Amino acid sequence: MRRLEGARVLVTGAAGGMGRAHCIRLAEEGASVIALDMAASGLDETASAVRDLGGAAVTGVADIRNYEELAAVVADCVAEIGGLDVVVANAGVYDTPGPTWTIDPSVWNRSLDVNLTGTWHTVKACVPHFGNGGSVVLVSSTAGIKGIAGAGHYSSAKHAVVGLARTLANELGAQSIRVNSVHPGSVRTPMIINERVFANLCPGIENPTESDAAAVLSARNLLPVPWVDPVDVSNAVLFLASEESRYMTGCQLVVDAGLTQKV
Repeated sequence: MRRLEGARVLVTGAAGGMGRAHCIRLAEEGASVIALDMAASGLDETASAVRDLGGAAVTGVADIRNYEELAAVVADCVAEIGGLDVVVANAGVYDTPGPTWTIDPSVWNRSLDVNLTGTWHTVKACVPHFGNGGSVVLVSSTAGIKGIAGAGHYSSAKHAVVGLARTLANELGAQSIRVNSVHPGSVRTPMIINERVFANLCPGIENPTESDAAAVLSARNLLPVPWVDPVDVSNAVLFLASEESRYMTGCQLVVDAGLTQKV
């Protein structure tokens, strides 16, 4: 028996990156998947990967900042797939970094709207569709555990996601719905692997490369790696979605190669 045999799972931000990795890893363990993103591009590839593994896949396009739109799409997708057992609120954004007092209000608001309010909207739209029990996994960040210089907008939102998870765990426990958060460090996705982030990590180097950025990030971790792979985070999501964590709720699971523990 696979670990999520027969489970119906909804993942936001599923068109690529960690979201696609979550869909594939959960499908490998028997889940049927609702893959949501704000644009259709990439969703067909995610759905095809799930179906290639023998799972059912439904896709939906919705902006998690728009609750009415999201709730309608969730309802349609849940009806099509036949129910809901697990929600992975993965969608997020990391906008222009800089000292907190210099961040443009539009950048600040977008970060909170997507990373915090969008996560709340996802839970709000999904919880009414749960049956007897379930698991909610909120994807936060190591920036939700420690302050990250130059990322006040992102860190504030991701810290708030922890408060949201803990509160929901208290509210939903009586319904046997567990709520936990996952905290990745640097993950090898386009959110990290891009020239803007390389330049921010290596201000003293003209046109820094991926190797330059990797050296900086490796120095921040206890383990001698610059980043984790998306599947490493997906394995943590799988654990929290499965019965193996059946008595865990209100917890923070960190996948960061030791970033938050290094002194």
